[in-house]
Order: sequence, then C-alpha cells, then structure tokens
Amino acid sequence: MRVATWNINSIRLRIELVIEFIQKHNIDVLCLQETKTEDKFFPTSTLAQAGWPHHAFRGEKSYNGVAIISRSPLTQIHYRDWAGRSDCRHISAQIENGPLIHNFYVPAGGDVPDRKVNLKFGHKLDFICEMTRHFTCQKPHNAILVGDLNIAPLAQDVWSSQQLLKVVSHTPVETESLKKLISDGGWFDIVREHFGADEKLYSWWSYRARDWAASNRGRRLDHVWMSHDIAPSVKMVEIKADYRGAEKPSDHVPVIAEL
Repeated sequence: MRVATWNINSIRLRIELVIEFIQKHNIDVLCLQETKTEDKFFPTSTLAQAGWPHHAFRGEKSYNGVAIISRSPLTQIHYRDWAGRSDCRHISAQIENGPLIHNFYVPAGGDVPDRKVNLKFGHKLDFICEMTRHFTCQKPHNAILVGDLNIAPLAQDVWSSQQLLKVVSHTPVETESLKKLISDGGWFDIVREHFGADEKLYSWWSYRARDWAASNRGRRLDHVWMSHDIAPSVKMVEIKADYRGAEKPSDHVPVIAEL
C-alpha cells in the first residue's frame, strides 16, 4: 500500500499533474491539501476515470480544502472543526482492509510569531494544541496522520535553523508544540526515522525564489506520521522534490510512504 500527501495548491488547476503522479508512482491513497474548490466542482469523474474512484473531500471557494483519493473503498468518513472554525482543514476515512487516515491542513500562521498582535498565529497554536488534546485522549491505532502541518520541527528540516528561529513555521513555540503532539498524541514520524537525524529534508520551497533548486532554501512542512503499531511496516519513504520543477508547480511536493 502506497500513501502520499501533497499540498496541491488548487486541485482543478493541477489535476493533470495529480493524475500523472498517481499513475506514475502507483499510489493507492493520495491525501491533498489546499484543494481550493467547492465540493460541487471537485474533479471526481476525472479521478474515477483514471482508476481512483473513491473520494472524501471538504472544500470551499478559493481557500483551504482537504481530500482523500483512493483506489479502495472509503468508510467512516468524518471531519472535525478545530480551534472553533469551520474552515475545511481536516478529513478522515477508513481504508478498506487498511488503516484510518487523518488528513490535516494546519493554518500557516501569518507572518508575525506573536499571538498578541497576530490572530492567525494564535489560531495556529490553538489548532495544534487541540489536536494534541484530542489524540492524547484517543490514542491512535492502525492509523496514519498526514498533511501540510506548516511546521518544520527540527533543525535539519530547514535550510538554516539559526536564521529561521524567529520565522513562522520554525519558531520554538511551534516546534515544541509539534513535538508534543507527536509524543503525547501517540504518533511516529516515519519520514524522519527513515532518512535519519542528520539528513536535510525539505518538502516546500517558496515561490519567491528565482531559482528554487539553486538556492535550495526549503522547509519540511509536509508530514507522514503513523501509530506505533503499524510504523514497523514501512518499507519505503520518498520526497518527490522533482515535482517542484514541474510546469506550473505547487510550492509543495509529494511525500510517499509504502507499507
């Protein structure tokens, strides 16, 4: 079973790229964030014709949106509204004969890492805190959590930890909160475990860079976690950085895990 996560930054704009990716890499389940479309416009027929007929999605016009696309039937489709907002940032589904998958799009948090002057940053911290409380009380079993969590938790997850300590996505309050969510919530960061502690890992490169590959100032914002009971079954993990160089790319790239 191959599971992938990808902040696609508009599913309708990049549907051909999505189809190419899932076919080329034999993906069984693809979780998307920032689909940026209302449910009535989600490209279900195009995906079904390509061989992925099972879908669970929540969307809104122009912003946010999450989706799970699967070859196998999906059951127990569910979502929660986190931190007091109905903003289409979470969906979960049970894969037939497989794990429960949670797909999250955590708020980016704005530009100023101070909740007193930046409500977006406060919303982000509250979102992570509520996730931690939820999974601490309901420990995951046979479960996967994926998504754009908008936090690069470790020094090796950013191009320069020293220079980014006051930049939203790598501030100490965010990184410590995410580490607490992993530990207290019963999750296992299988991407970092697979590559080891010392390797630089990025899944996002800013659109602002003239040459993203040459500057290589990336961050690992996209995550695949597993409950401890299924983490040992992971056989392969890949971060498909080449998709950042696709025609009309998302600023994020897919992350794949094979069980």
